[in-house]
This record gives sequence, structure tokens and C-alpha cells, in this order.
Amino acid sequence: MTQKSLPSGDASPSGFAPLRQKLFAVLWIATIIGNTGSFIRDVASAWLMTDLSPSPAAVALVQAAASLPVFLLAIPAGVLADILDRRKLLIGIQVLLACTSITLMLLSAAGLQSITSLVALTFLGGVGAALMGPVWQSIVPELVERKDLKSAVALNSLGINIARAIGPALGGVLLAGLGAAVTYGVDVISYVFVITALLWWRRPVVAPDVLSERFAGAFRAGLRYARASRELHVVLARTFLFFALASSVWALLPLIARQLLGGGASFYGILLGAVGLGAIGGAVIMPRLRERLSADGLLLLAAVVTAAVMAFLSLAPPQWAAIVALLALGAAWITALTTLNGVAQSILPNWVRGRSLAVYLTVFNGAMTAGSLCWGGVAQLLGVPPTLLMGAAGLMLVGFIAHRLKLPRGEADLVPSNHWPEPLTAEPVEHDRGPVLITIEYRIDPADRAAFAAAARRLSAERRRDGAYAWGISEDTAEPGLVLEWFEVESWAEHLRQHRRVSRAGADIQEEVRRFHRGEHPPVVRHLLSMGKGTA
Repeated sequence: MTQKSLPSGDASPSGFAPLRQKLFAVLWIATIIGNTGSFIRDVASAWLMTDLSPSPAAVALVQAAASLPVFLLAIPAGVLADILDRRKLLIGIQVLLACTSITLMLLSAAGLQSITSLVALTFLGGVGAALMGPVWQSIVPELVERKDLKSAVALNSLGINIARAIGPALGGVLLAGLGAAVTYGVDVISYVFVITALLWWRRPVVAPDVLSERFAGAFRAGLRYARASRELHVVLARTFLFFALASSVWALLPLIARQLLGGGASFYGILLGAVGLGAIGGAVIMPRLRERLSADGLLLLAAVVTAAVMAFLSLAPPQWAAIVALLALGAAWITALTTLNGVAQSILPNWVRGRSLAVYLTVFNGAMTAGSLCWGGVAQLLGVPPTLLMGAAGLMLVGFIAHRLKLPRGEADLVPSNHWPEPLTAEPVEHDRGPVLITIEYRIDPADRAAFAAAARRLSAERRRDGAYAWGISEDTAEPGLVLEWFEVESWAEHLRQHRRVSRAGADIQEEVRRFHRGEHPPVVRHLLSMGKGTA
């Protein structure tokens, strides 16, 4: 159903509480079945490519074809997740993925599968995963009470790894015993369960909203938020560095199983199953680890363990030892994924959650795609063992260097404050009028000038995250202490949305700036519309 996009947050003491809510429990079980089918399909495709071509570059191409669509389409998918009916969108995506697996099944049954068809259909499956990731992550707040949200996100991660433990091993057994066509057929059946569960879900009908965003405007708003959020930048940088280097073990795992360890399709499935079991174990011990280590410490631990496993596999160990090592890899992998995704979830307001998570998934899958292609090319030139050693050394080095770039704590209150009054207008304003220039006039003590400017700079990022595309502060040359803050948004409707977006944390920053105001009356706010119609 999805591929390696594991959302997570901090586990709560009542980590299984969301399962008491029937809706979440039904969809959670359905996703485990769906993800199990996806892992079965992935095993079949990866191993089938080793039969079609022994080239490391060709084998790595399958991984790249699966992750490249997420890199290309995750942001548009995030926009769709924020503006369309998520239930209907999920059903449509499941139908697309089912048709992809049906085609794989029929081609394999007819003996017509080729490198081109396998890569193309893997790419199409990646398109489904690209659309699925942001949408599925965005519906979680609809399925559980707010107090159970973090536990629900963690359970989603656990569910994916239950599927990871079952799917690859089952896929390897099916592939070895019954062939690729039957293996793909089992994946097709899994989509029936997911679609049935989604049809059973009676999502409340959302009343029409005159301020509903359209695709182009929502896309721009999401990108503006991502550009203005330094906290998100830190998460994205740490994500790319870790997964670009760690991707070598995923890209080359079929060749590790066949060439270094001398195993067949079933053994490859066992290796992937060991990763899943290790991830489940990692999820279970994660709460205790969080009590002792910060998010940065957890990510460094994951880098060290992953690098050690990669170096160990390069030595062509006995099969049983490799299975043990993959258990450790699974625990490290889930630690990195849940840590980074949990931090990303904690710093995002709901109005832009789908789009920003899509940016995160874009970077994650971009790192996996670029890494897979790069490491596949290196292995083609140098061989698999040297490539694993290079990746391990790079991951260890970058892990310690990046540890200095601290992850955000995610403690800000991002609930909408709704403290802005409705803007006064002499007559109704058409929503598409724009751009809109908003000015706020402050009178400050000249002695506070530097402190005011510092506080206003913090406010700048808040304005831009909520929708402004330009911001500045200016001082009156004829009257020192008369300062004008100004920012522009692309339309009147976008400014009205901005009223809804301001968070409590943002309101605190605004209040900090207003404390410098020394006038008898509150700061004067004006809304200035462009004389023409249309958006910027």
C-alpha cells in the first residue's frame, strides 16, 4: 500500500489506546494487509530483476523506479490531500495500485515480463505510493481523539513494520514455490481488503467553504511555508544526509543475498522479514530509548548501527549471522524514520500538514532515489563489498558531523489562535482581488529600536509561513520611532485564510512585538488592495 514512508510521533504510555476506537482499528488492520501485499510485490519485482539482468545498476534501478515518483509527485499529492476528499482519493489510489499489480500478474503469467515493463510498472506503483503517503498520514487526526494522535501515528509505524516482517518472507516463499504470477496475485487480493475498509468508512461530509483553496494557490502556499520554516529545513537536511548514505544497503540487498550470501528468493524474503522483525523490536523499545536519548542521540545511534551492519555485510558473513545483522538494521532503520518523521509531525500546523509532509517525503525519496542510482553505479564499477564499506564510512562520518545540527524540539503550540479581528471593509471585496498589502503602524521608543527589529525578524518568518510572499519594516525619516511593518499576500481570500492560520505560538511572537508599541492607541492596521483585479 505504501513504501517506506513511516510516520511516527512520540509513543505515549497508552500506546495501544487508539485501537479501542473502531474506525482506527479497522483501517489500521486493513493497512497492514495492504502493506503486506505491497512488500510481497516488491520482493517479487526486486528478485525478478535479478533473473532478467545480473547487473547491479539494473537491480538498483528497481529501487530507483519505486522511489523516484515520490520524489517527483509527493508535493502535488500533499496539495491534493489538503484540498480534496481524502477518503475518495485513497480509494482511487488503491484502484490504481490494484490495476498495476494485475498487469504485473498477467505479464508474468504469460512469460512476457521484461526489464522495461518491470521498471515501468514499478514506477507506476511508485506513483501510487507518492499519492498515498501524504493522504494517509493526513487522515490520522480524523480517526482518533487528539490525545491519542501521537500513539496513533506510532501504531501506523508499527503496522507497517508488522507488514514488513510478514510480507517479504511470505513473498519469498510464494515466489520460490508458486512463481511470480501467483505472488503478484496475492498482492491484488490485499487491495480488496483495503478498498472494502475505505468504503465502510463513512467520512463526515465537510460543509462547503468559500475559502477552500484551489490547487495552484494551495501549491504556492505550501511551498511558501516550506521555504520560511527553518525548523523544517533542519529536518529535511538531516533526512537527506542519513538516507542518501544508508540507501546503499537497500539498493544492493538483492545482490547481497544472492552474490555475497549465496541465498535464493526465499532467503532474500527472510532477510527482508528480519528487517521488519527488527523494526518491530525497535518500535517496542523506542519509549525506553527516548527516556535516555534526545532525538539527536537516537539519530546518531541509528547511523552508527546502520553503518556497522553495512560494514559487516560486506564481509560476506554466514547466512545466520546476516539475518541477525538485519534484525539490528531494522531496529536502526525504524529509529531513524520515526525520529525524523515524529519531529516533522510535531512542527507542522494542521492546515499545511499534508503539503509539508509531502516535502519531507520528497526529500526522503529523493535521497533514496539518488542514493540507489549512485550506489548502483559504484557497485557496477567496484563491486558490492567496497560499495557497502564506502557507504558505511560515509554514514558514520556524516552522522557525527550532522549531530551538531540539532533537530527542533517541536514544543510550539500550533493550534489556531483565531485572535485576529475580521478586516474592516467599506464594501464587500471579491476573493480574487489582489495582491493585498497589509501595514501595521507602531510607535516605539528609539532606545528600543534594535530590540524591536530583532523581535520583528522573528515575526517575519511567521508572516511568511502563514501566507505572505513579501515582508519588511520601514522607519519614517521625518518622525523617528514611527515604524511601519508591511507584508503582502497574493489575494484577499489568501489573507482571510491567513487569519485562520495564525497559531498560538505565532500570536505569542506578535504580542512580543506589540509590547514595544508606545502609542496611546493600538497599532494601526490597514489593508491596501491593488487597483486592478486578479492575483499576483
